[in-house]
Amino acid sequence: MIRARIRPSLGVLVVAAVLGSAGCEASRVPPSDQPVFVGSSASSTPSGAPPVGASPTVASSSAAAPPPSTGVPSPTAAGARVPGATPIGVRAPVVNHGPRTGDKVALTFDADMTDGMLASLRAGRVKSYANLRILDLLEREQVPATFFLTGKWVQRYPDVTRRIAGNPRFELANHTYGHAAFTGDCYDLPSQPVGELRGDVAKTFEVIKPYGGRQTRYFRFPGLCHDAAALDALAPLGVTVVDGDVVSGDPFAKAWKPLVRAVVDNARPGSVVIMHVTEANAAMTDEALPHILAGLRERGLTPAPLSEVLAG
Repeated sequence: MIRARIRPSLGVLVVAAVLGSAGCEASRVPPSDQPVFVGSSASSTPSGAPPVGASPTVASSSAAAPPPSTGVPSPTAAGARVPGATPIGVRAPVVNHGPRTGDKVALTFDADMTDGMLASLRAGRVKSYANLRILDLLEREQVPATFFLTGKWVQRYPDVTRRIAGNPRFELANHTYGHAAFTGDCYDLPSQPVGELRGDVAKTFEVIKPYGGRQTRYFRFPGLCHDAAALDALAPLGVTVVDGDVVSGDPFAKAWKPLVRAVVDNARPGSVVIMHVTEANAAMTDEALPHILAGLRERGLTPAPLSEVLAG
């Protein structure tokens, strides 16, 4: 059962699904023209790539191990700052967009995976939650992007993860292990106690780290739902929480044109665009993406890695 909720004051369409198979949606779009960091007060907001057209590889519990580890991202690595790294022990800052200067925007794609989604795959109710047509287009057009990966998605699609990590234009970020919510009311997502958040996020970094590539310390909450307790729980991990200021509305969309309008009409220099690479739960994204790219070009906006957009 799919339920749409509209918050008129924000002009944001929020789509949720029951039974733990929801896509992520933004719940608050800040109006300010400067990068928005929230670290001092409570915040609550509900190449080596395979050939184009390759099919996603589905991993079982006995699947081969991923490639040798290149090391987990940390606040500093070989003397260089890892994108998104923040001081250990400080409440995780929250960013919605970069400086409103220049021409860069960040295209971010969430790779959700819940136990309910895994059950749908096993039962044959859906074919795939890995949209390779999105990767095909981004690779063909040489477009940078940042992927927020859940640990369970990585484990289900190890070859697709290798493909993402093998592209020097793509960044890898953290989206929890099983796409659970860590606040009380978050669009019917499955929930976990906030006391488990630190371990969940740390585990996801461990799942992602062997794939190498452009790894970061960026983290996105499912549903963008977080509060002061959740941000404090992340303090030992030294991460930056990334929400976003442009919501595509692609989860469970029935047509592609509204997605194009949502992105192109609202993107500005420094914007962080939220989309999904989950195919069955966001079936219109690959159809919308060529038109989104064309519309951004017409407006003089250029996709760039999230780290570059936030740095200005």
